[in-house]
Amino acid sequence: MKKCRILYSFCFVFFMSCDSSNAGHSKNADSTVGSPVTTAAETGKYTLSVAFPALEFEQPVELTSPNDNTDRIFVLAQKGIIHVLPNKPDVKKSTVFLDISGQVESGGEKGLLGLAFHPDYKNNGFFYVNYTKGDPLETVISRFKVSASDPNVADPKSEVILLKYRQPYENHNGGKVAFGNDGFLYIAAGDGGSGGDPGNRAQNKKELLGKILRIDVNNPSGNVPYSIPADNPFKGNKDGFREEIYAYGMRNPWRFSFDRETGALWAGDVGQDKIEEVDLIEKGGNYGWHIMEADECFKSDNCDKSGLIDPIWSYHQGSETGRSVTGGYVCRDKNLGDLDGKYIFGDFVSGNIWALTYSGKKAVKNELITRLSDGLSSFGEDSNNNLYVLAYGAGKIYKITSKQ
Repeated sequence: MKKCRILYSFCFVFFMSCDSSNAGHSKNADSTVGSPVTTAAETGKYTLSVAFPALEFEQPVELTSPNDNTDRIFVLAQKGIIHVLPNKPDVKKSTVFLDISGQVESGGEKGLLGLAFHPDYKNNGFFYVNYTKGDPLETVISRFKVSASDPNVADPKSEVILLKYRQPYENHNGGKVAFGNDGFLYIAAGDGGSGGDPGNRAQNKKELLGKILRIDVNNPSGNVPYSIPADNPFKGNKDGFREEIYAYGMRNPWRFSFDRETGALWAGDVGQDKIEEVDLIEKGGNYGWHIMEADECFKSDNCDKSGLIDPIWSYHQGSETGRSVTGGYVCRDKNLGDLDGKYIFGDFVSGNIWALTYSGKKAVKNELITRLSDGLSSFGEDSNNNLYVLAYGAGKIYKITSKQ
């Protein structure tokens, strides 16, 4: 019998996990895996405060800002709308920056899922989106440009499609796009959906699904509006592997981010029926799916782990921990000095928000610092490195606030 996680009374299924078997929770389903124990001792030190009390957004899934000295916030509504607003707590309304809802297939795990501003946005006005379209069902990575006459409105006719790939099922779309410290555009692609990766797409390097991709949008190659960075791991291969691949073996990477101080790439990868994971993404790395679910064999007790990279942190699904990881950011928020350098992430279902202390590639401690109701769809970061938390159900944007 199919098993689907149904969230909210209107039957919204976001990080849907469907499998032909029953849930595979272990006896220790509420404990963390592998490393130090998660504690709740610090939950009293932090709370969540509404960042923009007068505003609500319909099913927000992303918040970001361009580095253009305007101190503006951009919020994505899953149905296909980008909102823009001044970064002021007393702001009364937002402006529609771009509405592409007419070309977006939205609902469940589909929709407008990612936004990234070009590092030189101040001069070229380019920004990049990741969305799902229908007939056929596919993911589209495209570039738009801001209007020449109004900085708070994009030109809807300026779209240039960079990359498209088919989606065999309606779930596991990934969706994040972001520029790395190297200036290249990174893209999160889920394994194509269903349950258990039936097409073994995450391990198939001839496909883009189940991967982290990296492309150079500044240097087109012939008729292709991007090129392959010289050090991409499969550039120039003779085996038919997709050269866009940066890392592989991902199930559904829901939110990755770069630590701007170190360049490290962090990702949350949503688990199947047992384990959620946080990964430090390395060039050419294989993160195991569907051989492994996090750091345990998937569907087998005798899997070959050679060459696979374990998560830096993972936790078993359960009523206290949650069932769908939401990747976050390494904290560089000056208002949260006690959390500086810790990786802040959470869980969509439980609303737990944790701070992971690490040393190199090893976890040291994971602290539960606060909780959010209404579905923790994403974390966000503005141009001043301030952190935000997005509530999918309530449509509100929050800040993590110290009680001290």
